[in-house]
Amino acid sequence: MYSENSAMPTSIRLPKEIEERLDALARQTGRTKAFYLREIILEHIDDLEDYYLAARVAEKVRQGREAVFSEEQVRQELGLAD
Repeated sequence: MYSENSAMPTSIRLPKEIEERLDALARQTGRTKAFYLREIILEHIDDLEDYYLAARVAEKVRQGREAVFSEEQVRQELGLAD
């Protein structure tokens, strides 16, 4: 959960076009650019974590460094086999 008291200053470089869009949005709505950057990050960080962590595991599977089990093997291991 986000808390203003636990905020950590961070610096990022944005392409000029994105910076201009962010400036315009902030100006037109009376919000700060920081507000929108926080919103963007909070809205999408779960998806980014899921994607990049899954891609990492998929690469390990392709390289044979991650075990893969069939549904039947998992059912047997958990004692769920019929």
